Amino acid sequence: MNALLKTLRTAPLSARIGMALIAAYAVVALLAPLLAPYPEAAIVGAKYLPWSAEHWLGTDMLGRDVLSRMIYGARNTVGIALLTTLLAFALGAGTGLLAATLGGWFETTSSRLVDVLMAVPSLIFALLILTIAGTSVVALVLVIAVLDSTRVFRLSRAVAQGILTMDYIEVARMRGEGLGWIIRREVLPNASAPLIAEFGLRFCFVFLFISALSFLGLGLQPPTADWGSMVRESAKLIAFANFSSWQAATFGLAPLLPAGAIALLTVAVNLVVDWVLHLSSGLKE
Repeated sequence: MNALLKTLRTAPLSARIGMALIAAYAVVALLAPLLAPYPEAAIVGAKYLPWSAEHWLGTDMLGRDVLSRMIYGARNTVGIALLTTLLAFALGAGTGLLAATLGGWFETTSSRLVDVLMAVPSLIFALLILTIAGTSVVALVLVIAVLDSTRVFRLSRAVAQGILTMDYIEVARMRGEGLGWIIRREVLPNASAPLIAEFGLRFCFVFLFISALSFLGLGLQPPTADWGSMVRESAKLIAFANFSSWQAATFGLAPLLPAGAIALLTVAVNLVVDWVLHLSSGLKE
């Protein structure tokens, strides 16, 4: 615990800012029912009300409170993106390390399957599968996890192949260590630095991918609050934006709020990932 606190105290300003932003997003996501002034899908007023003391960010096209939906959107969008990234990493990294260690037919078969999946553009493939299988949360998580696991597979396999040529791997094999022990105790610790960086990047890509699908209407479905769908729903209000009155100006800001939340979290994660990668690589200033 003391070592962790000491490491956090030595973090650069950029990493501290990133961690503070991520912590703020996490608090909002976890405490969404307590922080939101209104229920997620409740119609609480007339449509397109301007910002006021009653509705801090106004209302949307159905009269739902925008601030409440922004808060619930943090739980839905970020939570599903994190779950999808964890699943993609478990599938991709596990298969990639196993393929590099086993070699032979397993490596050849898994590599060719990954090549086939990567040959098809991810967005087109996801749109096709979700159109056929439906737009449930389970289908969304599974489709994106499988697509993103191909990138993790390629990286983990390449990193593991370089590690498996080292002398200490040969010594472990000569001692009679099993496959699981070699992967868990020798390969995985030495592959942690690039995999940690890849996890942060994958989370950002998955987060943006889910928002893009929601913007296109195939992500999280109404009445579930999602930042991507909120951008789509409020994009038409840009036409009302002008600076002649503050009420009209708020219409133009409506689509920028969820878009800004997406961009801010992406930047925060990358700031922390850069610092964690620096620590894991053992580089000195």
